[in-house]
Amino acid sequence: MQVFNVQGMTCGHCVKAVTRAVQEQDAQATVEVDLPGQKVRVQSSLAAEQVLAAIREEGYQAEVA
Repeated sequence: MQVFNVQGMTCGHCVKAVTRAVQEQDAQATVEVDLPGQKVRVQSSLAAEQVLAAIREEGYQAEVA
C-alpha cells in the first residue's frame, strides 16, 4: 500500500477524480481517499511516480507521504 499526501481535495468530486485518474492507469488499483487527512492510499502495481503523475494531471499537488 502506497500513501500520498494530496493537497486541494475538498469534496466527493475530488475523490472521484483522483480515483479515476489512478484507475485509468491501473484498472485493478484500490484507491482509498481520506479527505480530512488529505491522504490517498493506493494498492497498485504502478510505481509511486506513476501514481503521482496521474494525480498531478488532475490538478492536485501530491507527494509521497
